[in-house]
Amino acid sequence: MKKLPIGIQSFSKIIKDNCLYVDKTHHIAELIQSGDYIFLSRPRRFGKSLLVSTLYEIFSGNKVLFQGLAIYDKIEWQTYPVIVIDFNNISYNNEEVFRMSLSSFLDDVAIKYEVVLSKVFIKDKFAELIEKIHNKTHQKVVILVDEYDKPIVNYVDDIERAGINREVLKEFFSVLKSQDAFLRFVFLTGVSKFSRVSVFSELNNLRDITLSKQFATLFGYTQTELEDYFETSIQSLCFELGIKKPQLLAKIKMWYNGYSWNAKDKMYNPFSILNLFVEQRFSNYWFATGTPTFLMKLIKKKQQDVTVFENKKLSEVIFDSYNIESMNIFALLFQTGYLTITHIENKELFREYTLNYPNVEVKQAFVTYLMESFTKNGLEEIQPLAYDLQRYLQEENLEGFMNIIKALFAKIPYPLHIEQEAYYHSLFYMIAVLMGVEIDLEVLTDKGRVDGVLALPDKIYLIEFKYSKAGVKMATLTNQAIKQIRAKNYGERFLNDSRPLHFLGVGFTRKEIGYQLDKEGDK
Repeated sequence: MKKLPIGIQSFSKIIKDNCLYVDKTHHIAELIQSGDYIFLSRPRRFGKSLLVSTLYEIFSGNKVLFQGLAIYDKIEWQTYPVIVIDFNNISYNNEEVFRMSLSSFLDDVAIKYEVVLSKVFIKDKFAELIEKIHNKTHQKVVILVDEYDKPIVNYVDDIERAGINREVLKEFFSVLKSQDAFLRFVFLTGVSKFSRVSVFSELNNLRDITLSKQFATLFGYTQTELEDYFETSIQSLCFELGIKKPQLLAKIKMWYNGYSWNAKDKMYNPFSILNLFVEQRFSNYWFATGTPTFLMKLIKKKQQDVTVFENKKLSEVIFDSYNIESMNIFALLFQTGYLTITHIENKELFREYTLNYPNVEVKQAFVTYLMESFTKNGLEEIQPLAYDLQRYLQEENLEGFMNIIKALFAKIPYPLHIEQEAYYHSLFYMIAVLMGVEIDLEVLTDKGRVDGVLALPDKIYLIEFKYSKAGVKMATLTNQAIKQIRAKNYGERFLNDSRPLHFLGVGFTRKEIGYQLDKEGDK
């Protein structure tokens, strides 16, 4: 059983330490042959740094490291001078520091290749470095850039600073086109695409393969790779949890599978899978490595209805519209890995993409943080309550169920209330998700839209929300909700379902929450 390489981003270390390596080199061979200037974005913890390290070893001619791997006899091995620019190691606190840090980096590379630089400005110095390395080695230069967007992404809540860093990057990378005669291969990767157009505006020969079908499985693990490479780990976890292999695989798929960039190939996040097998328990490993504080602020600022994060349909243009001055929340959620592509439909003039949460790990954790952000209830309070809510609902103890919801809502500070019915839809939806209960909001029937459908194994709740700013009694609101469910015959959609229907009218005002339950009875 090979050691699992948690946190190891060096290809040579993985190979030399006899760690498990999921062979992606057949894709990498195609990548190298697909063009000279390549851009690709993926969420954090998907192996971007490992890919950069692997490319470094390939272009450095270290063929011996690849013995037994797919690429070994697929390319012509040759040694090139390689410049790796890792923005994890560049300082960018302000413009002066950023320029000095880039200049210092270029000086270090010059020392490595024993060339002397005379230029002062980073743009001129970068161009001089490439040309002098080429002249000294008589080989074209390879440029590999990791986390190219970090100086921008880390300041997305400080538009002025992000904009300054973007301009420095634009100036720095503008050199690449003019140095084309001295370059063999250029590869850039990061989390986002939103700065790609502005940062690389002069590099118009840059091929973006982020949504390319050819490279959809370059990052992450496929189902086949999971079962083939981790067979021993799977058997060990079966023993630890006391369940059979089919049950375990189904649970792993539910928790961690689902990332896709072509709506066909579903991928596992490597970080979550490696941690699962090392720790031998299910947990939110990927999500825990980076709390999306800025996303929470942005969602609240835009007063975003969080129920629309599922089955969101968008045109293709959204994936090229990333702009730090006016960020689209769905584009941001997609590029950071909180939403993924689940369906693609070719329309007459454009492609339509459907976005959803990729898996249970992301959905549960993201909604938990949303709930904390919206209500100011602490995580330590929210998570234990989810079990009680589910139990009360199963037992049809609506009084206990609603009392917990009232307690949660009571902690919402007055300024956080949004006088919209959708706001309360969102909060109710988040509560249902945290319970692990299947909920569909705004379900379309031929008589209209049901506000919520809450499906349990032995019963179905049809929910209608009513909101009033003031002046309407709670009993009137909840009674109106039940009447609407019956009048529009929302239950007709479930005639072929053997589970009994329960009608639940929920009323909201800024100061009060009420409910009324009406049972249709067994069909």
